Amino acid sequence: MSNIYKDPKTDEWHYPDSAYILSETDARGIIIYANALFCEIAGYSLDELLGQPHSIVRHPDMPRAAFKGLWDDVETNGFWTGFVVNRRKDTGYYWVYSTVLRRVDREGKPSYLSIRTKPTRNSVEKYTKLYAELKDAE
Repeated sequence: MSNIYKDPKTDEWHYPDSAYILSETDARGIIIYANALFCEIAGYSLDELLGQPHSIVRHPDMPRAAFKGLWDDVETNGFWTGFVVNRRKDTGYYWVYSTVLRRVDREGKPSYLSIRTKPTRNSVEKYTKLYAELKDAE
């Protein structure tokens, strides 16, 4: 499909710099949409993702404080941007620079759209260290 690949020295997976990983969840965090790249990089079929909580790709190295900041910003400002390490079905991982937007449909029902791009290696190195420090403090 696309040009994703696993680093032969680690369990980190990579995808093209120009790619967009997209998903949408309902108000409860249940996946209602995922594009083909999200399925491929996460290692799941679309059928396996739809109806599942988005936390299906939550990596254990992500500190709780990062997700608290995400949800605080989304609820206060309607959006959040930041760096996230996600876990694949095969327990590999991949990094994203994510923008999460709160959307409200015509009936007033919220959903959350996540648009992800490939972060720079410098950002990955910086946030790997920061998140390890935050996890140690939990």
